[in-house]
Amino acid sequence: MPVSRQEFRDAMARLGAAVNIITTDGVTGKGGITATAVCSVTDDPATLLVCLNRTSPRSALFLANGVLCVNTLAAGQQGVSDAFSAPSGALDMAARFAAGAWTNLVTGAPALDGAAASFDCRITEVMEQGTHSVVFASVEAVRFADMQAGCLMYYARGYHGLPVATA
Repeated sequence: MPVSRQEFRDAMARLGAAVNIITTDGVTGKGGITATAVCSVTDDPATLLVCLNRTSPRSALFLANGVLCVNTLAAGQQGVSDAFSAPSGALDMAARFAAGAWTNLVTGAPALDGAAASFDCRITEVMEQGTHSVVFASVEAVRFADMQAGCLMYYARGYHGLPVATA
């Protein structure tokens, strides 16, 4: 018998993950979401896997634009995460982007200044699984901040700044 949805969600709350703002810009517009479902697939060629909830009205922007930037947040950037995870209708997209400073790398998808790392990508493949689109994205450019910034983690349904370990 499979586990219940709630049991699964409670177990996943114990899986710490980096907090990311996934952004896009292109012919269908500019958008972004907060996500933890991001991982490396391979380094040759550099590829990420990003999961997008298909029920989110913003998910279609990513697929139509064909580009995205995974911005892994530094420890002090919780405010940016809060802006992008606010419920639809709570903030317009311009107000969400006003929570940070942005530049562009190669694809035109916004890269967050001061992020622990930004991975500028083109979408190469999309698979549908349950409620999500599983997106494979080829990394075209990276930018990263000083390691001293640490990173922002999500664990036990809360934010935690992860400092850099000292020897």
